[in-house]
Amino acid sequence: MTDDMRARREAFYGRIDASHCTPLWEVLHGLITPTPSTPCQPCHWPWETMWPYLRDAGGLISAEEAERRVLVLENPGLRGRSRITHSLYAGLQLILPGEVAPPHRHSQSAMRFVLQGKGAYTAVDGRRIAMEEGDFVITPSWAFHDHGNPSDEPMVWLDGLDVPIVELFDAQFMEKGEAAPSGQGGDGADNLAAFGATMKPVGFEPASRTSPLCWYPYARSREALLAFARSQAPHPCWGHKLQYVNPVTGGWPMPTMGTFLQYLPAGFDGAAYRSTDATVYAVREGSGTCRIGGRELRFGQRDVFVCPSWMPYTLHADADTVLFSFSDRPAQQSLDIWREQAG
Repeated sequence: MTDDMRARREAFYGRIDASHCTPLWEVLHGLITPTPSTPCQPCHWPWETMWPYLRDAGGLISAEEAERRVLVLENPGLRGRSRITHSLYAGLQLILPGEVAPPHRHSQSAMRFVLQGKGAYTAVDGRRIAMEEGDFVITPSWAFHDHGNPSDEPMVWLDGLDVPIVELFDAQFMEKGEAAPSGQGGDGADNLAAFGATMKPVGFEPASRTSPLCWYPYARSREALLAFARSQAPHPCWGHKLQYVNPVTGGWPMPTMGTFLQYLPAGFDGAAYRSTDATVYAVREGSGTCRIGGRELRFGQRDVFVCPSWMPYTLHADADTVLFSFSDRPAQQSLDIWREQAG
């Protein structure tokens, strides 16, 4: 290119910049890449590190003052943006004995996976659900919810929300409640009786794409997972893996986030796997290693780690291991952009 042509182009770019335009040919190769390009990095949050932080937070601020006492798990490549991947938020929430977190609702869908404790509850539109370790609980978009802990031990759970997805569409709404709403009433047992046996009440018509079953007890999920594992050989990449489902539609429990439970038998040495949905893992039982991006993330019970989009990783189990995970796979599949590569 001649100096004259370079100068003419720069002058042209300057003129169109005043009208809020930019030339595609100058940015195309960075805008549409041959493979996924993400600043997200693999990261591991060991429980032995996080639990002391959570205890300290419990002595510094109350659940009522904080509204939600949560340590946000920020991806190292996205610091300051309150997200664990480009599309997902994750945090560790602590509620101490005797505390009640005030009710609110928001357009973001939320899920929680209990890491430690039992006896605390979450109330969704007035339905109070007592939680135990390993339980998976849904808070649907725009449903009032609050938390309380009448037990004598602290409870910690992993929060997962589609905050960045809702932000992308500029569809964020939030409303605080002055008191816990009466809502539907009942408890988790009622909810489980109505929808927890692959059946539904006659005449029931879902009001949204979110599962009407808001509580998936770990005891049931674990039993199903191990029965499934006894029925067949493990997959070479992910061992034995089940997807949580909406019992009414057979689809995902939430329209933007997918959730999974998988079992890796002791000695499992997985083949490489990658997919476009970056995945957040929480270790329910066991221990092992995730090898990703030239790193070894050695995980144990209650640890959290994240595998970014399209980065190959392998899973290895030192002992019988159960992993919970969530990702934005439903959102990607609804847009026909999800892709995976196994082995």
